[in-house]
Amino acid sequence: MPVVRVYVPLGRPDLEELGTAGALPAGPGTPRVAYAVTRGLEASAPGLDVEDLEYAAFSDAVAAAGALRSAPGDRRVVAAADADASWVAPRDGRTVSMVALTVPLPLARVASFHIDDAVSAGAVDDEADELLWYDVTELDDVRAFFG
Repeated sequence: MPVVRVYVPLGRPDLEELGTAGALPAGPGTPRVAYAVTRGLEASAPGLDVEDLEYAAFSDAVAAAGALRSAPGDRRVVAAADADASWVAPRDGRTVSMVALTVPLPLARVASFHIDDAVSAGAVDDEADELLWYDVTELDDVRAFFG
C-alpha cells in the first residue's frame, strides 16, 4: 500500500498521548490536522522538486506547531510520519499542504520528531530549518522538554 509522508504539529498533550497510548487519536469525526505534499501544493509551486515540496509542507507544520504552544517558552514540535494513503484526506480551502488524518496514527509509523532548541523556544519568527531532529526512539527525551 502506498504511504504518504505527513508532518504532524504536536503540543504537550499530543506527546503525552503518544507516550502513554502509543498513538495519536484521529477518526472520521475527529480528524487530526497534518501537512503533506498535495496536488494543491504541487500546483502552487511548479518546478519545485519533491524535496523542496516536502520542506514546504514541513514548514507549514512548523508554523501550525507554534499555535499549539501552551506556554510562552514551549517548544514547537513536529512529527514526521508515514501514513497509509487511505488514512489521509484533503482539506479544501485551507493551506495547500494541509490534510486530515482520519485514523489514529501509531507511534510505530512516526519516523522522527523535530523540536525547537532551547535558545529559540518561544520566538515568533523561528525558521523551520532551525528545529533539532530526534529519532522516534527518543520520545521520552522530547517529552522531557515540557517538564
